Amino acid sequence: MTSRFRGWALTAAVGVVFAAVLAFMPASAPVFAWAFPTIRPPVYDGETFAALWLSHAGLVAGASLVSLAVAMSAGVFVTRPAGRDFRVLADAVATIGQSFPPVAVLAVAVPAVGYGPVPTFIALAIYGLLPILENTIAGLESVPAEIREAALAMGLSPGEILRDVELPLAAPAILAGIRISVVIGIGTAAIGSTVGATTLGTPIIDGLVGDKLPYVVQGALVVGLFAVFVDLLFERLNRYLRRAADRTGAK
Repeated sequence: MTSRFRGWALTAAVGVVFAAVLAFMPASAPVFAWAFPTIRPPVYDGETFAALWLSHAGLVAGASLVSLAVAMSAGVFVTRPAGRDFRVLADAVATIGQSFPPVAVLAVAVPAVGYGPVPTFIALAIYGLLPILENTIAGLESVPAEIREAALAMGLSPGEILRDVELPLAAPAILAGIRISVVIGIGTAAIGSTVGATTLGTPIIDGLVGDKLPYVVQGALVVGLFAVFVDLLFERLNRYLRRAADRTGAK
């Protein structure tokens, strides 16, 4: 069995378990009733876990797309001759955004935009900038100068060199930053339920407030499986991009 097949088999197995937990969490009621006999109902009975996951995933995906657009644009800009003077500023802004804990960002955002998913979206978008920005810059700067010179000698414009040479070679590093950003976002989004967002953190918060430990366990289980599954998917994509980058560099 090849390592590639084993990797995909593990990813598929985690995906199946995750989907089963989402769909059949109510069927686990007898188990939780046995483990926590004083809690009624033993399984979180608000919105379904599938609905919570859809809302959670939508928040993370939307915020990650904003982070990706802003961070990649900034990363490309500061690695061009016209933008090199802004390199320190871009690093400083992203680092400041990362240094603020998500709870602090939520606390600042709520008075401005109110309760609900919006402050969570803002916190996730800000928090996801730094890993993508740093890896975009590192990936683009790791492209050997001789490859750029060869592309220029072939008559490619700077824009074509960026699109056809630099970005494909930097793709594995950029993806690693996106991977970190998204996985952190999956865990961080659960905190959004403290300000009214509907996420997989809702059972966790309700369980903590109502002293119902099984709800905390159920929410944490689903969040953990979601993060692991997404991380494994990124790992498979990263391996594919590395092979593609090797082929591009060989040309």
